Amino acid sequence: MESRGKILMKRYELGRLLGKGTFGKVHYARNLESNHSVAIKMMDKDKVLKVGLSEQIRREITTMRLVAHKNIVELHEVMATRNKIYFVMEYVKGGELFDKIEKSGKLTEAVAHKYFQQLISAVDYCHSRGVYHRDLKPENLLLDENENLKVSDFGLSALSESKRQDGLLHTTCGTPAYVAPEVISNTGYDGAKSDIWSCGVVLFVLVARYLPFQGPNLMEMYRKIQNGDFRCPSWFSHKLKKLLYKILDPNPNTRISVQKIKESTWFRKGPGETRTVKEKIPSENATTNAAPALAMRRKKNVHEDVKPLAVTNLNAFEIISFSTGFDLSGLFIRKECKNETRFTSDKPATTIISKLEDVAKALNLRIRKKDNGVVKIQGRKEGRNGVLQFDSEIFEITASYHLIEMKQTGGDSLEYQKLLEEDIRPAHKDIVWAWHGDDQQQKE
Repeated sequence: MESRGKILMKRYELGRLLGKGTFGKVHYARNLESNHSVAIKMMDKDKVLKVGLSEQIRREITTMRLVAHKNIVELHEVMATRNKIYFVMEYVKGGELFDKIEKSGKLTEAVAHKYFQQLISAVDYCHSRGVYHRDLKPENLLLDENENLKVSDFGLSALSESKRQDGLLHTTCGTPAYVAPEVISNTGYDGAKSDIWSCGVVLFVLVARYLPFQGPNLMEMYRKIQNGDFRCPSWFSHKLKKLLYKILDPNPNTRISVQKIKESTWFRKGPGETRTVKEKIPSENATTNAAPALAMRRKKNVHEDVKPLAVTNLNAFEIISFSTGFDLSGLFIRKECKNETRFTSDKPATTIISKLEDVAKALNLRIRKKDNGVVKIQGRKEGRNGVLQFDSEIFEITASYHLIEMKQTGGDSLEYQKLLEEDIRPAHKDIVWAWHGDDQQQKE
């Protein structure tokens, strides 16, 4: 266990804990030779290998070594021991841009203009190096001590050589409210154009403090994304509105390019003189299509145009009322997982069922396939509160995607949670697009 004051690799003195994730933690540290501050991300090798993230880590290292820009977090070096991997990175002390929005409310256009210029500069540089970020959002944008923006987290990035023969990327990933419509369609997409879309959503959020594409359920949110159906609030300047409608164009072929963004009036000159409009930020209980930014927080990577499997005999309206899992806020507000959890998958139902069977067998669990898309899984021995049991129900969302709901139906809740976190989640990684309602990201 790493501790404050410990000397790492005879080169860095470890300081306070900055953050902790599923596979490791980040510490502040001091370079003993230069006395410069750094951030060191420490990852457990066994955990990385267990859930198959080694390729993702290799990609992140390769990507960060390719990019060197004042608005991108710098990777100084990568070190490893028998049990640990260490990323030594630039220390960015200002925190996430998301936190600034949470604390300050919507930003002025002038402040948003500064951050957006820096974001576009970094993104344009990445694209020139054949790197596509694919997960741009305020949580992955940091601020330094001078309030300058730094792009971070290249774990989902793609390189130009990842393209198939059609010249497009095909791995579906990203954060739901920020992902471009062509990524949802699963027919291939241009990484640069999808990054531009995400930049547009970020810009909207900075000035509005809520997401542009919202709805009472996921089906409605994705319908709006596919149609580019959003409205700018009244306090946006005309020049900003004009630019946003060009960026958030659902047709990637007509969507504005980075170069054209740079040539736009708002980007070059900023908002200029704008009237001050007293606007109330929509509250969580207000009747509005736009949820506040506080409802953006977690998280990751799902796509739902809700349509159940025929065997479930549920229509779309029944599904919406069927579970709070279709409440949009579940994607952005972290909730404690109690007796049920959900994930989305872009694999066929037969593949999902086969995986459930394989995992149950590996964990020495009893499995019974049932009608109506429900698979029942049961322990083989008594626990603290009886035999552990949970159901996995599969719903068809689109022809390409499925929603799987896992619900505990018997046994001890703590035992179920331990099994879920330590065994079930990692074992399902290769079929999971995203787990709902929390920040544990299962990525391709």
